[in-house]
Amino acid sequence: MTSPHTIAVLGLGRMGDAMATRLAAEDWDVVGWTRSGRTSGAVRTTTDVNEAVAKAGLVLLALFDGPACRKVLDDVRGSLRPDTIVLNTGTIAPAEASELARQFGESYVHAPVLGSVPAASAGALQILTAAGQDAFERTRPVLDALGTVRRVDDAATAASLKLIANNGLAGAVLALRDSLRQSDALGLPRAQTLDVLELGQLGALVARKRPFLVERPFLVGESDTLSAEFTIGALAKDLTLLTAASNTPLHSAARLLDAAGDPESDIAVAATVPAVQDAVLEPLRAYIRGHATGDPTHFHRAFLPTAHIEGIRDGAFVSWPLDEYCALFPGRPAPDEPNRSRRIDTIDVHGTVATATMTLSHGVDTFTDMFLLVRVDDGWRIANKAYHRRS
Repeated sequence: MTSPHTIAVLGLGRMGDAMATRLAAEDWDVVGWTRSGRTSGAVRTTTDVNEAVAKAGLVLLALFDGPACRKVLDDVRGSLRPDTIVLNTGTIAPAEASELARQFGESYVHAPVLGSVPAASAGALQILTAAGQDAFERTRPVLDALGTVRRVDDAATAASLKLIANNGLAGAVLALRDSLRQSDALGLPRAQTLDVLELGQLGALVARKRPFLVERPFLVGESDTLSAEFTIGALAKDLTLLTAASNTPLHSAARLLDAAGDPESDIAVAATVPAVQDAVLEPLRAYIRGHATGDPTHFHRAFLPTAHIEGIRDGAFVSWPLDEYCALFPGRPAPDEPNRSRRIDTIDVHGTVATATMTLSHGVDTFTDMFLLVRVDDGWRIANKAYHRRS
């Protein structure tokens, strides 16, 4: 027969291992299984998922997504005893949660968790729990060992609230990123900035992620120094689920991935990566120097030889090859150069290509320049420029 004191933890990633370790420390008999074959230092493991669930009174799922949950449950369905409870702590789509609740009925508890590895290890998770009364009473001791229980009406609601919470987390990470970028631009010490941010609305996030944030950006290749607690890829996955479920477009997922590059990095990495690589800025700076000095050599450094400069001049469309454009400059600054200004307004980097906009105030004329940049062997170059002139 099943033992109510035996728990099978299916999924021994960061969170699964932390929860399994926590439960073992609270004297539950825990057996772990993972698709990757990973073992745990704290609990016994098996390579046979059916063996893992055969004598368990409770099967705890700590899997990455809905398809993984469905696949594993399909595989073990024949090994589950009639009185076994399935406790799903994963972050999945509301429709997926509803379907699993329908399939398993009163034996299914949907309980996505708020918090990362340290909270799981300390038993300080916030757990959104949807369950029938009997299943809830049977799982309550396990849930209490992992954190604080917050009951909700049904599985879809629990899944939806978890996605909303992670959307708020993504917003906080991006707000932290913007604050650190502005701080760096002002020349403020990183530690001092974090001290002050910890006093405000971002305080909890800063306090938790401070090891990732101090001194300098966390670089790819240093993952053995600081282990990720909650990865950018996992958060981006959750935001994609929210977009699909709500039919409301969100840009946070793409911004997080674009910011950090490596989806296996901790979410705090998205706050520490520099806004734009200096290499991307260099051709734009060379372009500005060309205007400031009137020396076309700077334009040759900024643009690819095949570049064209296009816009409306004297009411007609022009498309100058680079040499023709450079011929417009006399090799000396304009007479009113002290009164002219140029600023880079936006830069968006997408792998090996980038776009940028710039505003040039040249006397009575204001130009909006739009650039397409590409990364080539010796760095970034401007592939083409289009402009709009207004007086």
